[in-house]
Amino acid sequence: MILPFSSRIRTGVLLFAVLFAVLSSRAYAQTAEVKLFAHRGGAHEFDENTLQAFQETYEQGVRGYELDVRRSSDGELVIFHDDSFKRIVGIDGGIEDLTLAEIKKLRTKKGNPIPTLKEVVAYFKDKPGVYIEFEMKTNNPMYGDKELHQYCDDLYNETYANRPQGSDYLLTSFDKRPLRYLKNTYPQVDLLFIKGDALSQQTVDEAKEMGINRIGASVHKTSREMVQEAKKQGITVSLWPGHSVEDFLLGVSLGSDYLCTDVPLAVQEWVQKNATYINVN
Repeated sequence: MILPFSSRIRTGVLLFAVLFAVLSSRAYAQTAEVKLFAHRGGAHEFDENTLQAFQETYEQGVRGYELDVRRSSDGELVIFHDDSFKRIVGIDGGIEDLTLAEIKKLRTKKGNPIPTLKEVVAYFKDKPGVYIEFEMKTNNPMYGDKELHQYCDDLYNETYANRPQGSDYLLTSFDKRPLRYLKNTYPQVDLLFIKGDALSQQTVDEAKEMGINRIGASVHKTSREMVQEAKKQGITVSLWPGHSVEDFLLGVSLGSDYLCTDVPLAVQEWVQKNATYINVN
């Protein structure tokens, strides 16, 4: 008998979960610990990078986040991922083309305003114990040195001056230029180097060359052996993308310290029902 597609999907999830439980029980003696954080506030469950996404996930227990920071034409820092408005807003142009006043008149296709960095930081200011990655979108379009340095200064000052007690605020990027500038200018800043590829020794070497001890790499094709080797070299490992519960389970089985996910609520619910031996903090 051929099962319907939806049934095959559910069966696949169940088989993956069973396999994960067997493997993880051997590898972790029935326990595993990982920091889970919501990609753009939970991009597959909410209107990404909006205050609505951050508020609703926080109210439902999420304490880790990733968001994206761009700069308006008049120098204001705004939370938005794409270099174009087309996918999220449905119009031409991008954040860098408009002033903040013009951006604040826009709404996403789901009806939400585009928030500023100040608004998001203000929301979390009285919420201790959160983890937030502020991804710097500085290379598409490419920022010149003057605006790049001003961007970095403004981002650092706004986030670190308002970081709540017991919280970790990381400034992250694929672009090495802001990472190097921040490391040289603010030695105490927490930085993370992002790669779209599997974790490798080359990536570890690139991070170490910049004096950075955190890496975000692709969960797919990354090996457990490479995660262990990176940790031996003093690297904290974060894996992404997490589009599903299966991606989360894969990341846990690899031994990642941090896991990024588009579906934080689905992951939380699944763990609570099926895998209490996984400590999601």
